[in-house]
Amino acid sequence: MRHWNRFTNETHLSSLLQVSPEQVILSHSPLRLFSQFHQKCVLVAGQGPVEENAQNLGFKHVVTIEALRKAFPLLDMVDQSRRPKELPPPTTDFPTIEGVILFGEPVRWETSLQLIIDVLLSNGNPGAELEDIPYPHLPVLACNMDLLWMAEAKMPRFGHGTFLLCLENIYKKVTGRELRYEALIGKPSTVTYRYAEYLIKQQAEKQGWKSPIRRLYAIGDNPMSDIYGANLYNSYLKSAHQNQVQAGVKRSPLAASPQTEDQLVQRKDCNISMEGCESILVCTGVYRHNADVPSNPEECVTETAFHGHRDFCFDPSLVEASYVVQDVNDAVQLAFKKENWN
Repeated sequence: MRHWNRFTNETHLSSLLQVSPEQVILSHSPLRLFSQFHQKCVLVAGQGPVEENAQNLGFKHVVTIEALRKAFPLLDMVDQSRRPKELPPPTTDFPTIEGVILFGEPVRWETSLQLIIDVLLSNGNPGAELEDIPYPHLPVLACNMDLLWMAEAKMPRFGHGTFLLCLENIYKKVTGRELRYEALIGKPSTVTYRYAEYLIKQQAEKQGWKSPIRRLYAIGDNPMSDIYGANLYNSYLKSAHQNQVQAGVKRSPLAASPQTEDQLVQRKDCNISMEGCESILVCTGVYRHNADVPSNPEECVTETAFHGHRDFCFDPSLVEASYVVQDVNDAVQLAFKKENWN
């Protein structure tokens, strides 16, 4: 699910699909689990009411790209029409930024890229003179990793994953080091599916279900995120289920962070009872029947074939759906049939 205003999207979907807001998960919803950052001063990037979204997720001290640009107008120099006509007085009371939250693709990429890099290079003080570049840099949490997404146009559009690709490459070119993420949230991150499982169990409990839920069905149109994430989570569930008795709940190496995974594990209804996650690919979006996925990543340019994020390894088996159907209705009917529901 794409981002912008969490509550606007939830209300719209609730009305359209006759579901409650508690049944809707957006790409940034798991950020509410990252309580270790909620009291820190964070820079938020994206579009729409990102400040409101961050506050609703629990972040208490939020700085937007626009607020940072206004405080330090000399940093935003690409668009000549936005350059200050006179030298502004220095800003002295701006708070030190302690982390960066990337909700989604911004409108003015050049401004966001420049200011985010400035914050990382200056250790949260972009108005200060640059000295030694800190590394590791400030924590960066990114949501919504899709490289491409499908809209009304005949060809896919750039998604937030494309913006992240730009940010990563600029940072590496400037510093010679890799941009590191404290967490990657949204599909295909394991923690997103874990969080979804937790909310599904909450809904089942509210409706009085006594039998544990054994299977999840994940429906999507993008093999590189929807199907990859569902299959990755299926692997996680299989591994965790096998090792639960002997070693407790096994963490996934691609979960958002140990602290976040621990918060989910410690909840009374979040012990792993789920046995698997079935992936269902629909043909009404990014996916096209003639878009072949290479079977051997060594024999192709994987960056061209694999649209997943840099920190997720390419595995051809993870982009192969359990089922391929025409649309969401067919996918839902398939799940009903598999579960013997009328």
